Amino acid sequence: MKHITDPAATSNSPRLLPWPSPDGNPCYLMTDSGGGYVSCLADDLEAVQLAMGADVLGLARAVLDDPVSPYTEVRYAGLRLAECLTDALRVAESRGLRLAVPATEEADGVETSESSTA
Repeated sequence: MKHITDPAATSNSPRLLPWPSPDGNPCYLMTDSGGGYVSCLADDLEAVQLAMGADVLGLARAVLDDPVSPYTEVRYAGLRLAECLTDALRVAESRGLRLAVPATEEADGVETSESSTA
């Protein structure tokens, strides 16, 4: 797996990890570099979780597209899809938190054309 050292990940903000604590609470990593062992492990797990989500979605479509699928199979597919969606949302949240916040023009003291015409 390729490990990406994200410049935003080297900041002092904690990284949301792709697994919950034993209590089910979010786990965070405080690090001064994005290339450490736990960061690489988290990157690998995120990739696995997203790939599994794609696989489960493909398998679930076959069950859900069949109008005579047994209730238990449909329920099982729904439960697995919910698990994969939970993982994907955690990955998205983690990656979103690590994005650099763009400086807005107004924050730099420059008026935009929209705000000057309003």
